[in-house]
Amino acid sequence: MKRSVAEFVARCTICQMVKVEHQKPGGLLQPLPIPEWKWEDIAMDFVVGLPRSRTGHDALWVIIDRLTKSAHFLPIKQSDAVEKLASVYVNEIVRLHGVPRSIVSDRDGRFTSRLWRKVQEAMGTRLTFSTAFHPQTDGQSERTIQTLEDLLRLCVLDFGGKWETHIPLIEFAYNNSFQASIGMAPYEALYGRRCRTPLCWAETGERKIVGADLVDDATEKIRLIRDRLKAVQDRQKKYYDAKHRSVEFNVGEFVFLKVSPMKGVKRFGKVGKLSPRYVGPFEISERIGSVAYRLILPYHLSGVHNVFHISSLRKYIADEAQKINTEAIDIQPDLTFVEEPEKIIDYDVKKLRSREIPYVKVMWRHGTERDATWEKESEMRESYPHLFD
Repeated sequence: MKRSVAEFVARCTICQMVKVEHQKPGGLLQPLPIPEWKWEDIAMDFVVGLPRSRTGHDALWVIIDRLTKSAHFLPIKQSDAVEKLASVYVNEIVRLHGVPRSIVSDRDGRFTSRLWRKVQEAMGTRLTFSTAFHPQTDGQSERTIQTLEDLLRLCVLDFGGKWETHIPLIEFAYNNSFQASIGMAPYEALYGRRCRTPLCWAETGERKIVGADLVDDATEKIRLIRDRLKAVQDRQKKYYDAKHRSVEFNVGEFVFLKVSPMKGVKRFGKVGKLSPRYVGPFEISERIGSVAYRLILPYHLSGVHNVFHISSLRKYIADEAQKINTEAIDIQPDLTFVEEPEKIIDYDVKKLRSREIPYVKVMWRHGTERDATWEKESEMRESYPHLFD
């Protein structure tokens, strides 16, 4: 009986939409591949909401090399069109480092625009977007933005003035700071030697490395950086996977979608303290990578990106008793069908002054639905005699 009760409760649709899962989140960590060379694989994101400067800039464009961790902080206007951003990208990034092989970013409207896609396609750059509602892919840029905001607050509070005047020194300070993941500063990883500053004048001198030795030294440093990044990724995956579990779904299965609405945001049509934790169920149409799935969403959710991380999904356990058996309907050429009675479920007699009229309650089949109506027994016997056999 305990097993029967557990199975009955597990099939309850309302319970599946309301109850929280007290299990490890689904989906193991899938690290991005380690880049092969400097500024071949980059990540980018925007910092918005900054005070407007004298030149009209109110945002920062953060672009990071995923191998050396070196970064550029470019002041822009939040209202800049994609054409303007493409021009800044060519002047500040392509001019210095060449055309990258791939770009990791979130799903900002400017990154997903048709013009930006066409520009990168013409340059031969592959665009990689983070999965919606799971911004773990572009964690490098998010962490860099956190450090950048701390440096901006520090400079404005300590030195005063406008934030834009501190950007050159902030970029220098960031690129010359030690990075634990690569075991050196981004400046040293990018140029092969430490930057000349008042803190390390005694350590930087004229290096007598020429010819093949210079190439070997640069190649060896890149190999060292890649080995350190691989060790960091393995350690991070070990800690992450210990608190997560491996979950898989098949194409065609139905799943519930976890709703996490922010205050004042009505994204899934559900707002309020007592709104359900999950909505759906929705059918899985495609598997994207190892831990993401594409769902078939209804029309009223067409504005929501239909790819979700597996941690936002919950398996739907169907209740066989609530399934509606869809029977074949004989559709006429004019797209109509004939209603057929199914059975007699009750009898009654309507008494008038001079006579009595017998009635029968008939169960009708309307496509896949059923309805019961009272009909005259004589008319039903004449049209459908088999019901009274």
